[in-house]
Amino acid sequence: MNQSIPSTKSSFWTGLVRMTKKVLKWFLLLIVIIGTILIYWKYFYTYSEGYRAGLLQKFSHKGAIFKTYEGEIILSSVSSNRDVAIASEKFLFTVTNKSLIRQFDTLQGQPVIVHYRQKNAPLFWRGDSSYLVDSVKVRR
Repeated sequence: MNQSIPSTKSSFWTGLVRMTKKVLKWFLLLIVIIGTILIYWKYFYTYSEGYRAGLLQKFSHKGAIFKTYEGEIILSSVSSNRDVAIASEKFLFTVTNKSLIRQFDTLQGQPVIVHYRQKNAPLFWRGDSSYLVDSVKVRR
């Protein structure tokens, strides 16, 4: 009779350990899935996209380790008689498409229209801005 008690205790602990491992595996899987969704939403989901028009003021290649192409457009809301922007706002953006770099280099100082995609947050290897420009046209 003494032998049946340890056997029952042993099977109880074995079952409990097995159940705990199963719960931990599901919990870790759930954490990985939620983490993946949050990272996608924060860094890769397109929050908005649209067009901005203004004067291309600056375009540069900068960065300490990861070099990125950053630009600045002056969006004017009020102009004077001489087509000078009086009240203006800056639109900072990043260019990731290598084929657009030469276009931006030649368009500095000209009025342009850019198409952008806004991410929720920038990634350090993708640039300083959450606005990623993927096309540019000269405004006539």
